[in-house]
Amino acid sequence: MFYRENGQFKTSYRTDQQIFPILQDRIAMGLILAVAFVAVPMLASDYVFRAILIPFVIMSLAALGVNILVGYCGQISLGSGAFMAVGAYGAYNFFMRIPGMPLIPALILGGLCATVFGILFGLPSLRVKGLYLAVATLAAQFFSDWMFLRIKWFTLDSPSGSVSVSNLQVFGLPIESAASKYLLCLGVLAVVALLAKNLVRSAIGREWMAIRDMDVAAAVIGIRPMYAKLSAFAVSSFIIGVAGALWAFVYLGAWEPAAFSVDQSFRLLFMVIIGGLGSIMGGFFGAAFIVVLPIALNQILPVLLGAFGIEISTAGVSHAELMIFGGLIVWFLIVEPHGLAKLWSTAKQKLRLWPFPH
Repeated sequence: MFYRENGQFKTSYRTDQQIFPILQDRIAMGLILAVAFVAVPMLASDYVFRAILIPFVIMSLAALGVNILVGYCGQISLGSGAFMAVGAYGAYNFFMRIPGMPLIPALILGGLCATVFGILFGLPSLRVKGLYLAVATLAAQFFSDWMFLRIKWFTLDSPSGSVSVSNLQVFGLPIESAASKYLLCLGVLAVVALLAKNLVRSAIGREWMAIRDMDVAAAVIGIRPMYAKLSAFAVSSFIIGVAGALWAFVYLGAWEPAAFSVDQSFRLLFMVIIGGLGSIMGGFFGAAFIVVLPIALNQILPVLLGAFGIEISTAGVSHAELMIFGGLIVWFLIVEPHGLAKLWSTAKQKLRLWPFPH
């Protein structure tokens, strides 16, 4: 009875095309934002910020970018870690080589570097698709690993490829405490998520979905596959690049090329599959699942098995985590291919009718 929309009339196209057409959704989103921006910084501890919230926010941003390419445009990508690395090292070079470079422009320029890199390795999508495209994007991953490890110019002649940043500021405010880092990442995520949500509802978003569903039919009705695919690679790699710069600057502080290995690409793909393909909300669900599950398993598995007199080592917990991830991915692909976002959407539809059976 609390989620019904009786009496909520749409009297214009503007109201009919709102992101949240139901009043309860708008109220809930306002409360979530208020809690995230106000209550959480006041109540959370440094451990919660550094171990859970900051990784969750940055990974949500990266998963959002992957979802635009994989979920909305249907182009399989295994090079997300490479786009994150290009964004991180690009922002690092602008930040260190240009005196007085502010942090926000450095992040944006790092994202633009990832955009150029993504378009370059997105060119094979004009000729190949499916597994062949996945292999082509995987080549971007190996190329970036070699480039940042062997070409010392990108790391300011660091012998090991390891670099670091410090004294971060935004509008003159220092970004040193865990709460300030969280608020910076959350602000970037909120802005990018709003822009991405409006983008996928626009004409270019519909072109992406037409290419995803059937590219030949999309070309017949006048959609240019080259423009649609490369624009999806550009937008996706920009968002992933910004997320990579935040991951390096804010979360890690000091990093090397191994921080953006192929494992990171697979993690992001798993987030999108579990969270839900073709859904902005799916990125948040998938990131929450991937970030929180290892911490939960580290705490729960030893206690649960200890109740039965079974001891498990840290390595055993890591192996159990991988097995659970693999099992869940297979389960979602078979039972619910659209992931957690689809389950949430189905629950909302049932709540709109509850408690009536029709």
